[in-house]
Amino acid sequence: MRQTAVRATGRARPAAAFIFGAVLLACCGERGGAMTESEGAGADPFSSARRQMVREQIEARGVRDPHVLEAMRQVPRHLFVPPGLRARAHEDNPLPIGEGQTISQPYIVAFMSEAALLRPGDRILEVGTGSGYQAAILSSMGVRVFSIEILPILAETARRNLEAAGFGEVSVRTGDGYRGWAEEAPFDAILVTAAPDQVPEPLLEQLKLGGRIVIPLGTGNQELIRMTRTEHGFDRESLLPVRFVPMTGEARQPRH
Repeated sequence: MRQTAVRATGRARPAAAFIFGAVLLACCGERGGAMTESEGAGADPFSSARRQMVREQIEARGVRDPHVLEAMRQVPRHLFVPPGLRARAHEDNPLPIGEGQTISQPYIVAFMSEAALLRPGDRILEVGTGSGYQAAILSSMGVRVFSIEILPILAETARRNLEAAGFGEVSVRTGDGYRGWAEEAPFDAILVTAAPDQVPEPLLEQLKLGGRIVIPLGTGNQELIRMTRTEHGFDRESLLPVRFVPMTGEARQPRH
């Protein structure tokens, strides 16, 4: 495996509080489930809750990208959580979606979307589809999304959720995201929603020149980092302390 030149550029934003991403929670008997087509097409009872969520949880913490803010206002977050938890969909914390996984806290979804520095038309790889919510936010921002989910049940649920919500153009693959999606590379940005010990080399190789990867790293105290591909290697920035579920599959295998 080739060595990557990395230049640290310091912290991009001070963190006043510990931010939770897709942190592992007990599911408490809730089961993940895809929304029905009628739910996706019906009246939206949560539009006011979403606006409040954006105002109090996201804008108040410094997210400014207008495309991110509008996507967070428009994408129906409640349709990407299990039916029994939809009244809690806009709370300032992650929620279980089944299979020991969670939908990330709204702020961390918005923060990662902004940190990726996206422009309409970009090609984005997401590693860890979950229920499909982060992919829907990205697609709503006008980018082409390719998403990989290692758990087959969640991958199928995400496909149905995205289709019913009007984001059927998102490509979802069932598989281990450690090696990315080479056939669709290179990417303008890669977002990873599970934490490995170190950045997978195949993902770095699939970035365009100038491309960014936003990824949580670590097993205990984790940090969200951004790495940008340059002509000489990669610039690395520390963004936030976070807590995500660990990346599984090949990421758990010993490295020599």
